[in-house]
This record gives sequence, C-alpha cells and structure tokens, in this order.
Amino acid sequence: MAQIESGGSGGRRVSVELNLVPFIDLMSVLITFLLITAVWTQVSMIQIGSSLYAKKLDDQPPPTPPPHADVVLKVDVKESGYILTVGVQQISLPKIQDQYDEAGLLAQLQRVKQIYPDKVDAVVSVTDTLAYEYLIKTMDKILISGFSSISVATGGPN
Repeated sequence: MAQIESGGSGGRRVSVELNLVPFIDLMSVLITFLLITAVWTQVSMIQIGSSLYAKKLDDQPPPTPPPHADVVLKVDVKESGYILTVGVQQISLPKIQDQYDEAGLLAQLQRVKQIYPDKVDAVVSVTDTLAYEYLIKTMDKILISGFSSISVATGGPN
C-alpha cells in the first residue's frame, strides 16, 4: 500500500494510505480486454483473405464490358468551361457571359448518343476549385442524354 506522510497543522502528523488494489484490478481487466480484442482483430483479418466466397467468384467468367467501352466519353468541368472528350476528339465548350454552356453540352451529349446509341457509360471530372453544384449539374445533363452509368474522376488543378 502507498502511504503519504506530511506534517499537519498544530504539530500533528497526517498519514493517508492509498488503497491501490482497485486500481490494479482495473488495470488487469483492461489488459485482458486489450489482449482479447487484439486476437479477434487478427483472426478477422485472416478470414477476409481466405473466404469461401472468393473461390466461388473465380469460377464465374469475367463480366462483359458495356457496349462501346473502348470509346471514352469524358466531360471535364474547368474554370473556363466544359471540355467534352469522345474517343480521341475533344470538343471545347467555353463559358458564355460567365455561365457554363449547359445547353451546348446537352446538345453535344445527345449527338454522341445518336452516334453510339448502345453506349451507357461516361466519366465526369471537375476541378477541385469549383463548387459541388457544377458536378451535379453536369451529371444531370449526362443522365438526360441517356448515359446511365456515370463515373466521377478527380479533376486536379486547372
């Protein structure tokens, strides 16, 4: 047991004994829980790597890509306007009076849909400095045009 001795008032000695048994009991329980949870964390990591479901996935053939997946359709939203990439062709749609040309983008996307009617995938890229609403507006235009599978890529700086 721990003991603290100090001189009290009026010449009396004050002796206080600290009971450390409850503290030791608490620490032994905490160490026990720490050891138990560490073992369970390690076991769960092992089970993820060797799950039975992974063997079933290997038996299935790889999924087929969407039609015209080799033709890249990407819309870059930049500070200066839209840049629509279809395959190797790039179409620039600059801002008109400090507003994005949403009607022009919609017309170009519908033209691409007429050329590739089976294509369903598109990629949107927005620079980090632009507001989130421009991403949503661009995704809406792509959905209206008939491209249902939309991916979002990081835009990076201008």
